[in-house]
Amino acid sequence: MSTVTFDTLEFTRKLRDAGFDEKQAETVVRVLAESQEKLVTREHFDFRMDVLGKDMQAQELRLTIKLGGLIAAGVGIVAAILKLG
Repeated sequence: MSTVTFDTLEFTRKLRDAGFDEKQAETVVRVLAESQEKLVTREHFDFRMDVLGKDMQAQELRLTIKLGGLIAAGVGIVAAILKLG
């Protein structure tokens, strides 16, 4: 997974050159850096979607097997009732 980085010192300097005072520039840079921490890369997103898809397929298989077992048990119970009754 790759990360997106930027030069905070250079960005702070550019903001100061554009008229921001030191505190404003540092605050903008800090907020931008914090917001980037929550971003994901396209590769990471695609990887997680693949994992989710595989998990869903496995869950579907388990549910199909359980449903088949319930149907077989139900047929067995009905057959037993008909044979005894």
